[in-house]
Amino acid sequence: MNFHIVTIFPEVFEKYFQVGIMGRAQENKKIKVELYNLRDYSQNKHRKVDDTPYGGGPGMVMAVQPIVDCVMEIKKKIQEKNPKILKEEIKIVLLSAKGEKFNQKKAVQYKKFKHLILICGRYEGVDERIIDFVADEEISVGEYILSGGELPAMTVVDVVSRLIPGVLGNEKSLESESYDSNGFQADFPVYTKPEKFGEWEVPKVLLSGNHGEIEKWREGKRESN
Repeated sequence: MNFHIVTIFPEVFEKYFQVGIMGRAQENKKIKVELYNLRDYSQNKHRKVDDTPYGGGPGMVMAVQPIVDCVMEIKKKIQEKNPKILKEEIKIVLLSAKGEKFNQKKAVQYKKFKHLILICGRYEGVDERIIDFVADEEISVGEYILSGGELPAMTVVDVVSRLIPGVLGNEKSLESESYDSNGFQADFPVYTKPEKFGEWEVPKVLLSGNHGEIEKWREGKRESN
């Protein structure tokens, strides 16, 4: 799967996507993350990507021109590499505080696309014409205000990538996730060595080797959470 991230701060993504699960997923060609500096698409001599809002008001608004030109170039590049790509295989998402809430069910939907274009909002927001005519969806990662869409974009890439076969070292990890496509799924407590740390001990059932009893204990813990 290919992720295309449109941002004015591409440098904040580089280290995160080079390490851990995301780093291995790219090395193994399970995912590809491409970064686009929005300032490179500005027609302003100072590389500005924002301006004052019509009608007045505080703050600055991200301009329509750089975003449109960037998205058009991304789509052109995709089509040049794969002339048979279908429009339905590309999803354009704007990360915004006022968007629909992102969740595991939404991540499962996103996994079906070959290309996910993520536009990171900033300032007081983006020109409404991006929402009306460019983005397919407007997504929020929570009911709070962040400085921009960069952290939400990382979140979306991380959550969706985990669902792609081969990204996780152990595919069974997905079976015991705290969330599935239906929402919250309580998980059971986990322990590792040492067996005893001070006065804190691992439950004896987990040391018994009796897999039937262990599974019964885990199910009981799930139900009580």
